[in-house]
Amino acid sequence: MINAINWFEIPVSDFERAKKFYEILFNAEIMEMPFPGGRYGMLPSDMQNGVGGGLAQGEGFEPSDKGTIVYLNGGEDLAEPLSRVENAGGKIIFPKTSIGANGYMAHFIDTEGNRVALHSMK
Repeated sequence: MINAINWFEIPVSDFERAKKFYEILFNAEIMEMPFPGGRYGMLPSDMQNGVGGGLAQGEGFEPSDKGTIVYLNGGEDLAEPLSRVENAGGKIIFPKTSIGANGYMAHFIDTEGNRVALHSMK
């Protein structure tokens, strides 16, 4: 086993609103995929070399700011995507903070009410 996680899904209640938020956050298109009983959007990922995930709307997918926190790749410097959070409709709840030799992290609430985080080494 290389990684403890291999896939994640961020629950959304308004798919179009969430899709727009994450497109602004990542400055990338979110591709919609077939999903039984709902809608699904793939977040940017390198499926050959890393972990992937997406946005999921449907029965049983309920946004929350409690529970597991997904840390998304903040790129070279998470300050860049973090600077787009509030303009996209989210709220920063924990600013960019050093975690020593492990880099930097920040938490935000997305447009759906999920608590999500960013991580980068710079």
